[in-house]
Amino acid sequence: MAYRPQVSVQAGEGKAKLLNMPEVFLAPIRPDIVQFVHTNMRKNARQAYGVQGRSGMQHSAHSWGTGRAVSRIPRVSGGGTSRSGQGAFGNMCRSGRMFNPTRTWRKWHRKINTNQKRYAVASALAASALPSLVMARGHKVSEVAEVPVVVDAKFEKIQRTKQAIEGLKSVGAYDDVEKVKGSRKLRRGKGKMRNRRHVQRLGPLVVYAEDNGIVQAMRNLPGVELAHVDRLNLLQLAPGGHMGRFIVWTQPAFEKLSAIYGSVSRESTSKTGYKLPQNVMANADITRLINSDEVQSKVRPANTTIVRKRLKKNPLKNLGVKVRLNPYALSLRRAELKAQERRADLKVKKLAKARASRKAHTSQAANYARMIEEGKVWEKKAVKRAAFEVAAEQNAAADAEEPAAAEEPAAAAAADY
Repeated sequence: MAYRPQVSVQAGEGKAKLLNMPEVFLAPIRPDIVQFVHTNMRKNARQAYGVQGRSGMQHSAHSWGTGRAVSRIPRVSGGGTSRSGQGAFGNMCRSGRMFNPTRTWRKWHRKINTNQKRYAVASALAASALPSLVMARGHKVSEVAEVPVVVDAKFEKIQRTKQAIEGLKSVGAYDDVEKVKGSRKLRRGKGKMRNRRHVQRLGPLVVYAEDNGIVQAMRNLPGVELAHVDRLNLLQLAPGGHMGRFIVWTQPAFEKLSAIYGSVSRESTSKTGYKLPQNVMANADITRLINSDEVQSKVRPANTTIVRKRLKKNPLKNLGVKVRLNPYALSLRRAELKAQERRADLKVKKLAKARASRKAHTSQAANYARMIEEGKVWEKKAVKRAAFEVAAEQNAAADAEEPAAAEEPAAAAAADY
């Protein structure tokens, strides 16, 4: 919110005059309310539209009924074309009507709470007095002496556009008009064919109290809009629902704001029973409030004691919890570990012994000795096998000679007989 008590009037020459800042510039800045009111106000400018009442229902079509293995949707009559026999009328059919056709008597307009609209306008005016929000909205205000800009009452009496340009240049507001001139370009899409061929940004909003020629002098400047102070419109104060419009006030219009909007304790003279919305917090510096002596004296001291809850653990997996439940479990665990150590030592000794024996057998000298011993063994086996074969041959020969020797005495005996 703007907290400066006074604002200076930008005059051509002479000492600048100081004016008291109206309390409307201290109103709460509520972008949510501004966005909501702006959205509903924009809806009130829509034109009614709807589909043609007979669209999709202009065919000569009827259903074929049951018994022809097709659906019962109405079908186009006639023959000889690809269109004949196609489904019609239904919203699932090609060239059929839509479901629940749009009507022109729908609810187009939105009613807006009057107090809400006034709240939104007050918020938009308060935002226009903050240079950061004005610059964030894209306005060129680097050459402006202060925001809000208040010009002399003579500004309402200018008659020529040339004089209006000189007046805006004198207060440093013409850079914003140059920005608008440089932003003019062709619109995208079909809007080029619908009487809105070009788009451009918005420039300053000039608020006056009495039209003595100012409207005719400024209405042709690109981006410049004019508004009467009694008829301020949120669509102009926050275009697109975004607060921070660059406003140039004339002195009479600026002085009337206090009477039009009043204050949080004084009612408006033009709006029956209306008072400005009040801020929920007078001081928004939360850190300063919390660290103040008044608050800290009532705050209890910080609790530095740390209380840790014991985590539940599974006794079957956690030895400490298991020993707490069964003290003998520790002895069992020790015995088990000692048995594991003994088995590990025994395994190491066996492995070392096996490796030593394997190493002894696999040495080169041992291999040669083993080969010689194996050769001697095989030689002995070969000698034994040869002796066995010789003995076998001799036995076979002896067996063959024994029948002949037996037949000779028998033959002799027969001769003798």
